[in-house]
Amino acid sequence: MNSTRPYLIRAFYQWIVDNDCTPYVVVDAEKPGVSVPEQHVEDGKIVLNVSHRAVQKLNIDNEAIEFVARFSGVSTPIYAAMPAIIAIYAKENGRGMVFTEDDEEDPPSGGTPPDRGKPVLKVVK
Repeated sequence: MNSTRPYLIRAFYQWIVDNDCTPYVVVDAEKPGVSVPEQHVEDGKIVLNVSHRAVQKLNIDNEAIEFVARFSGVSTPIYAAMPAIIAIYAKENGRGMVFTEDDEEDPPSGGTPPDRGKPVLKVVK
């Protein structure tokens, strides 16, 4: 199956924008498939404002987030592969989602998820 990360990022992006907040993403700049201005990377990470007012040509697909942003007045193409996206959140209140390495792991060999036992449902009145 496809990773859930791009779907969740698109959903949170829309939710943040719909609530008139500013979407930010945190990117691990040391992962493969990342092109960001090195001078703005701190501790191997970069925080990017991805609002429509701050970027041009925003595209969030299943492979990456890409757009053009201005840094110190210079238009810069940005590319961040999905596995490098650490979080998406609203600047105004910090609400959003943080991703872990486990989010990208493949199922165990054989393609079937581990047996977690029989589900239990309870009726609550």
